[in-house]
Amino acid sequence: MKVQTIDKISIASIVMFSFLIASLVWATNTCGTNCPLQVKPQVSNFSWQDKSIGGEDRSFLLTFNRPMDHDSIEANLVIEPPLPGRISWSGNKLAYTLNQPAPYGENYRIFIEDGQQQFTGSEELGAKIQPFFGQFHSRDRAFAYIGNQEGETGRLILYNWTQQQKTILTPPDLVVFDFEAYPQGDRILFSAAKPEDKLDSIRKLQLYTVTTQLNQELTADSKSEIELILDNQEYQNNKFDLSQDGQTIIVQRINRQNPAEFGLWKITADKIAQPLENSQGGDFLLTPDSQALAIAQGEGIALLPLTPNAQPLDFLPKFGRVISFSSDGRAAAMINYNTDNAELRYTSSLFYVNNQGIEKELVNLEGSIIDCQFNPTATHLYCLLTELRSEPEFYEQPYLAEIDLKTNEIIPLLALPKYQDSQISVAPDGLGVLFDQVLTTNLETTSEPSENESADVINSRMWLLIPPSEQTATHQVEQLPLIGFNPQWLP
Repeated sequence: MKVQTIDKISIASIVMFSFLIASLVWATNTCGTNCPLQVKPQVSNFSWQDKSIGGEDRSFLLTFNRPMDHDSIEANLVIEPPLPGRISWSGNKLAYTLNQPAPYGENYRIFIEDGQQQFTGSEELGAKIQPFFGQFHSRDRAFAYIGNQEGETGRLILYNWTQQQKTILTPPDLVVFDFEAYPQGDRILFSAAKPEDKLDSIRKLQLYTVTTQLNQELTADSKSEIELILDNQEYQNNKFDLSQDGQTIIVQRINRQNPAEFGLWKITADKIAQPLENSQGGDFLLTPDSQALAIAQGEGIALLPLTPNAQPLDFLPKFGRVISFSSDGRAAAMINYNTDNAELRYTSSLFYVNNQGIEKELVNLEGSIIDCQFNPTATHLYCLLTELRSEPEFYEQPYLAEIDLKTNEIIPLLALPKYQDSQISVAPDGLGVLFDQVLTTNLETTSEPSENESADVINSRMWLLIPPSEQTATHQVEQLPLIGFNPQWLP
């Protein structure tokens, strides 16, 4: 059979390319580790490159295009400013896990200028790595608070600590009562009423969001945008909580026409509100996984899925309130009100509870446990407590305390004189604890206001408690040069 011309061309091409491939393989294997024909070992991907990270970002990945000698890479990995952490490997990927969140308001650089390839199954080291440079930054350090001076009273204010810049987020025709920041710090959810509703404002709250423009490129025309999320036409809106992933809002609501109809409603990302109908509600808190609700029911805490009419996932009869969760969701601070106390002493116990089944009593007192927050690494609790005193008359003396969760040591830090209300907020990067001192007066009486009464803030101060560090051996307390109350760090 006669061989066609196209067949001859194909055979010749195969022979030629086979020869070229064999020549390249021979040349690569004989010209040494610095052969220009080889692709040098290098970092092919850095998971934090040019990204803005927050307290929830605790590890990054470096992916290499070749198997690398672990010791030489680890010895030459440099992060500036330093971020202590630990290294682990999986194939060609290096995982670096921070010991604690990266301090906010910083620009970081990462270098690998030396290190070598590791040949599989051999102790021989290969070519040096191509020098690598990466960069990332942490979010601006910022907090929000409710103003309490002329022109700012009742308005939500953002203070960018990194940029030393104050921004009023809400207009004067809204009086803000409470707020929570979304996980990226780009928006804030808040409840507010109109100034003209002052005598009945607590019953006419509506939910809004406002943009913060934090960590974004701003222009001369940039301004905060406000959006109504939930009105008050048919229902009175009370307490609310925002899930850690920012996708769900839980609100306690009361039907205006039928006050016997009250309970919890869920608002999802589509802004549609629907009743859960599985609880009329006591004190509640969303779990850190954003999938369930811890709520006081009867003499215990029920864990409810965020599905209408769903049955509880679990019930904790020993506790009466969940104060807070650690950021990773592995632990919680809970209160036992000691209703079974045989001595008829009205005491409260603070418990540390984790997902390993540990229930540890931290403190038992006759005063009150107002608030507790975990530090970012869940090694300590910062708590606002009160001590019951009897002279010259019975009253509760509030104080701020730190609890070491490893040793159970309780360290009283600061007494809060002339106290009526206060809040604490722990920085996501561990910088310190914000707290306020607030004096209020009831609009209709001179006594302390009840939950459904309005009150005027007549005086307020905000403070920052800074834990010991390499620079300071003791806790430091600074009064902030801002006038307002309810300061809360942004994530």
